[in-house]
Amino acid sequence: MKKTDYQEKVILITGGTGSFGKRFARTILERFDVRKLIIYSRDEMKQYEMAEDPFFRDRRSQVRFFIGDVRDLGRLEMAFREVDYVIHAAALKHITIAEYNPFECIRTNVHGAENVVTAALRANVKKVVALSTDKAANPINLYGASKLASDKIFVAARALAGLGEPHFAVVRYGNVAGSRGSVIPFFRRMLDEGAETLPITDPRMTRFWITVQQGVDFVLSCLDQMTGGEIFVPKIPSMKVIDLAKVMAPGLPTEVIGIRPGEKLHEVMITSDEARFTVELPDSYVISPHIYGPIPTYHPEQKPVPESFQFSSNSNDWWLTDEEAKVMVEGSIGA
Repeated sequence: MKKTDYQEKVILITGGTGSFGKRFARTILERFDVRKLIIYSRDEMKQYEMAEDPFFRDRRSQVRFFIGDVRDLGRLEMAFREVDYVIHAAALKHITIAEYNPFECIRTNVHGAENVVTAALRANVKKVVALSTDKAANPINLYGASKLASDKIFVAARALAGLGEPHFAVVRYGNVAGSRGSVIPFFRRMLDEGAETLPITDPRMTRFWITVQQGVDFVLSCLDQMTGGEIFVPKIPSMKVIDLAKVMAPGLPTEVIGIRPGEKLHEVMITSDEARFTVELPDSYVISPHIYGPIPTYHPEQKPVPESFQFSSNSNDWWLTDEEAKVMVEGSIGA
């Protein structure tokens, strides 16, 4: 598989001031001699703080900060001029907030996805990778449903591009350790404030886990492999949330508070209905764009998964040990 050429290329990331965006930007600038990296987001204070970081301040000739919202098609079209690769990470992600503000969630996650596709087509971008979530598979909350709609938009965008560019693909993965809004910084903040118990929604609850750097590396590998229309899913471990709490605060009691609106007991990243179109690679799965013809060859060792296959956090065959969880928690500091 030919590696993606980053030499003298222009890369843009929407939601570029988030946890993923900042780590992606650092990784790209450390590894590749790009011509320009554009950070596209709507929060000027986060952009200012990121620009003042010594790492990015020393690379001002390569980094461009662009204020804009994915809801604004005209602004996206302006930002996408001469861009080669787009990573779409912008989204409204908080489950409960999305439940109570549905129109805002739809405008960013669904209409924003449409705008990214339209702007990429008009600007003749080469590749677009959209970040998704395990909550998009069999969704029960608005956030998951909006990301499922977004996924469908990017898969269908291959037909809009025809035989030319851009190529569109989706990356779907689980909870990012240490990202804003995730349970690890929430537990850490409670512990710093002297909490005497940690709240657990349900002692049976399981989640997939991935670090920010693993997410970045996986996106880069998908840029190399994509042909257009795929959903890439990494093989990542599971862990019970209550076990994570015990790792972070050994001996501290937990308090069961009940599942919140729109929250699942377990997460699924590949449903049994998607299994018919899914192939397994050594480190990942690919849900193929079957509507476009035969499944491409992504790896010489790829194989179809069983028709009854489902990639679920409670039936996963890879579970984090306490020691691995400690390493993950320690590595998430400052993510």
